[in-house]
Amino acid sequence: MKILIIGGAGFYGKHLKEELFDNKYDVVCADINAGEGIIPLNILESERILEVIEEVRPDAIVNMAGQANVGLSWKKPQLTVQLNTVGMINLLEAVKEYNRDTRIIAIGSSDEYGILKNRGVDVTEDVPVCPATPYAISKLAQEQFSQLYVKNYKMNVCMVRQFNLGGAGQAKGFMISDFASGIAEVEAGIKDFITVGNLDSSRDYTHVKDASMAIRLLLESGHPGEIYNVCSGKTYSAQYILDRMISMSTVLVKVVQDEKRMRPSDTPVICGNHDKLTAHTAWKPERDVDEIIKDALEYWRGMTKNVVD
Repeated sequence: MKILIIGGAGFYGKHLKEELFDNKYDVVCADINAGEGIIPLNILESERILEVIEEVRPDAIVNMAGQANVGLSWKKPQLTVQLNTVGMINLLEAVKEYNRDTRIIAIGSSDEYGILKNRGVDVTEDVPVCPATPYAISKLAQEQFSQLYVKNYKMNVCMVRQFNLGGAGQAKGFMISDFASGIAEVEAGIKDFITVGNLDSSRDYTHVKDASMAIRLLLESGHPGEIYNVCSGKTYSAQYILDRMISMSTVLVKVVQDEKRMRPSDTPVICGNHDKLTAHTAWKPERDVDEIIKDALEYWRGMTKNVVD
């Protein structure tokens, strides 16, 4: 079975490629950041998408291309919608012309649920969505277009609402990678302290390797037209994550709270429910939060050492 990963040069895409290779899949990656063995592809170039698909002739496609930074989506909402929503429409149109039976996995986000308040303690796919950021709106629109093509063109699309990820290779701009990079810089003597915001809220974190396994199983067993939460079903506060990471540090880490980032969270707890995913694919997370923390910290130690050297 041949799988095309669009956005295969990114954090999630690299881990998915490894997961698929390890399970004997034929994997081809395409990305705007083309490197060795990666087909150059801009998700906004609709004709080019069809060219690549006809060249590769995949049995299934995973779309991981897009703009994933919530903060950046406020600064560049047009670009965010172009990449996340229009890019998905371009892919759907190309596959509609190529072969409507080709399975597509569309990667969305738990941000689509929006401000959950007390409903965040057990988030199933049936919880009403109410996106509250340009990023979340773009991902919900991507999902709705996917459902539209399933209904009207009988296309084979599964949709994912991905909760927080962690692990080796994640860029700065996400909490765990920001903590890990900051601690690595303190260890290396580049910084004297790390700066943090509100540490009270609790979130659901999944190791990127477990999430990649979930995508593989959805390629194999997911039901067309269905939406799946990919999550651990467990929550940890930002304070807990920080404390665990500091306990793994080789030096004493000074923490400074930035008053500008101390606004209380509208949703104190967000815990995903993966019962549907587990029922359809038998998936369960295998790695705990300590493995996420260790992998992130080791990755950023290596990145920081390269900078210092």
